Amino acid sequence: MQRISTRQHWIDTPSGQLYAQSWNPDEEQGTPIVLLHDSLGCVALWRDFPERLAQASGRRVIAYDRLGFGQSAAHPGTLALDFIEEEATGGFQAVRQHLDLSRFEVFGHSVGGGMAVNCAAVYPQACRGLITESAQAFVDSGICQGIRAAEREFAGPGQLKRLHKYHGDKADWVLRAWVDTWLSPAFSQWTLDGALQQVRCPVLSLHGEHDEFGSHLHPERITSLASGPTTLRLLENCGHVPHREHPDEVLAIVCEFLRAV
Repeated sequence: MQRISTRQHWIDTPSGQLYAQSWNPDEEQGTPIVLLHDSLGCVALWRDFPERLAQASGRRVIAYDRLGFGQSAAHPGTLALDFIEEEATGGFQAVRQHLDLSRFEVFGHSVGGGMAVNCAAVYPQACRGLITESAQAFVDSGICQGIRAAEREFAGPGQLKRLHKYHGDKADWVLRAWVDTWLSPAFSQWTLDGALQQVRCPVLSLHGEHDEFGSHLHPERITSLASGPTTLRLLENCGHVPHREHPDEVLAIVCEFLRAV
């Protein structure tokens, strides 16, 4: 079994410093994998998945906190309506340049999946493979219902402390950025369609059958519009976080995809 070493990285950007962490196998092989977290996530909330992915795949795995999240600097304002598209040329590009990632594979969870699609579209020569997990491809009533239910839950006594543990004083901003952006009428027509049509690399789209933030129509849209070879895997008895709910199955599927790539 390979030994996995970890490194922390602090990356300066014009908008503030970003925090990243890498998991490095002793005998690294293949293209590095960059993980993009969900709307309430951060590096720490990937838990042991990055290390397990590095161990199983032999690849270097990199995760970073987007601006406003985790250990990265506070976001200077509200999210722009094109924040999903902007990440490819903003935080992701800063991480890519800092770590000299001339080629990469990108794995995004939830909204991070939409960002990963844009990374693959913007850097077609560098991106060797795209993995989306529980990604939303458009805004629909199911997503909005799920977000409203989560907002009510976080309004309960002590619930916001769950976010404070990972985001500190940025916790309220993190919650409002998610809820207010996705429920905004101005955001209601957002889709991944344009970016998906520019994706040329192989695509794996993972989705739980019982995802509370989006039905099977989302991975179907992703795999139908991307131009390269695509694979859709619906996971039984699974909700919005497959890598936490069924980690062994997800690792097996992902490593099979990476070997084919």
